[in-house]
Amino acid sequence: MVISRHTDEKGLNMGLIKKILFAVFGVIAVFLVVGLFLPSNFDVQRKVEINASAEQVYAKVADLRAWKTWGVWFERDPNMQVTYTGDVATVGMKSSWISEQEGSGEMTITKLESNKMVQYSLYFPDFDMGSTGELTLVETDNGTQVIWRDYGDVGFNPVNRYFAVMMDSMIGPDFEAGLANLKNVVEN
Repeated sequence: MVISRHTDEKGLNMGLIKKILFAVFGVIAVFLVVGLFLPSNFDVQRKVEINASAEQVYAKVADLRAWKTWGVWFERDPNMQVTYTGDVATVGMKSSWISEQEGSGEMTITKLESNKMVQYSLYFPDFDMGSTGELTLVETDNGTQVIWRDYGDVGFNPVNRYFAVMMDSMIGPDFEAGLANLKNVVEN
């Protein structure tokens, strides 16, 4: 008796396709399960020493229009469409931007302490994600230390939790470059 080892091509292909699909779904499931165990909160912080008074620095951070002179996002997309609402350098002042390159979003000042702190709410509608940011000014013997912090919670979504883990490496370099620009603008 001879046993035929001939396998139907269609059967072989269907078996291979099933294995590939099983592997893909397995990888996705592992990705999502691991994401559930990642932290949902993030906290990014950078600082710089500026040889100027807190009053001089505050003028550049409390007025959202002045951010164009030092924010790295404006450098990378000079065609960014920005609109401002509310009174200059007051709680409620808001900037909204549209940028294909940098993404669209809005920033609203939520708290001010003259020459000491600017707190804002940041929201990115494309990702339905937001955060809270603060620029704290501390007078030193040589001028003013500026501490820029952004923090938030991305919630239960396991994909967004990967963003939370990577947030420091994603926006930290922008904070460093922005603070270097702010130092340059204020000192000169």
